Amino acid sequence: MLDETRPNRTRPMDEFQPIPVFRSGRFAAQKRNIWWRNPWVILVLALVLVYFFGPLRTNLLILGTDDSPERGALGRTDTIILTTVVPLKPYVGLLSIPRDLWLPVPGVGEQRINTAYFFAEAQQPGSGSEAAMRTIRDNFGVPVRYYALIHMNGLVEVIDALGGVDLTLESPSGGLGAGTHHLDGTQALAFARERYSSDDFSRMRRGQLLLQAALKQAILPVSWPRLPLVLAALSGTLETNLPAWQLPRLSFALLRAAVIGIDSQSISREMVAPFQTSGGAQVLAPNWEAIKPVVERMFNLY
Repeated sequence: MLDETRPNRTRPMDEFQPIPVFRSGRFAAQKRNIWWRNPWVILVLALVLVYFFGPLRTNLLILGTDDSPERGALGRTDTIILTTVVPLKPYVGLLSIPRDLWLPVPGVGEQRINTAYFFAEAQQPGSGSEAAMRTIRDNFGVPVRYYALIHMNGLVEVIDALGGVDLTLESPSGGLGAGTHHLDGTQALAFARERYSSDDFSRMRRGQLLLQAALKQAILPVSWPRLPLVLAALSGTLETNLPAWQLPRLSFALLRAAVIGIDSQSISREMVAPFQTSGGAQVLAPNWEAIKPVVERMFNLY
C-alpha cells in the first residue's frame, strides 16, 4: 500500500541529459589525430619539408682575402672555393680554384683569377665580390649569384670562438706532421697560409680540410654553447649577400653533409699548364677539356 504522505522520489527520464559512452581505441584515436586532417596543418608541414629538403640547388662562391695589417684591407682572393648545395640529398660540393689560374677577367683582360676582386674593389669599394662571381660565370659557366667573403685575419677569432678545431692529417702538411692536431685560431691561420714547404695546390687542400674541420666542430654538442660567440666573430669577418631565408636550410644541409661527407674537389696540376707571361709572371693556363667534366658533374650542367 502506497504512503501518500511521502513525496514521490521518481523523476521523468527526459529531465536527464544522456551521457555519451565512447569505445576505447578507434574513437579516442580519431580525436587525437583529427589535427592531421586540417588542410592548413598539412600545408604548413609540406612547406617546411620543401624548404629544408627541396631539390633546389644553391651555388655559393667562398672567397678568402689575403688582407693583413701589413698589406692593408684591400687584398686578393687567394682562397677561391666554388660551392654547391643540394639539401635533398644532401649534397655539398667544394671545388677549389688555384689563385694563379690565368683567364679573362671582365673589364680587366687576361689576368690571374685572384685579381678579379682586387681590381673591382680598388675601383669601386663593395663591387669586388660581384666581379669575382662574374668571372666565374663567364669562364666556368656556373650560375652563381651568392658569395661569402672571409677576411682571413678574422679567421683567428672564429676558430678561437669554436674552442679550436681538430685536424687529422694522413701525411705531413702545412708545417704539421701526420696525425691529429688541435689548432687554435692563430695556428689554423698559419696552417692555411704556410707557403714554405708546399705550393698552391697543397694550400687549396689545406683550406678545404680546415673548413670541414670547422663544420665538424660546430655540430658537436660541446660546441653548441659557443655558437653565439662564433656568430659574433663571424659578423666581424664575413661579408655575404645570402638572403636570411636561405641561411637555415643551407646550415641544416651543411651540418648533415658534415656527418655524411662532403665532395671535395680541386683543379689539380693535371688540369693546368704552367707558363710565364710576357711580363714575367708565373701563372697557370686552364685545360678546359679536363676541368669542364668535373664542373659539369658537380654543378649539374648537363
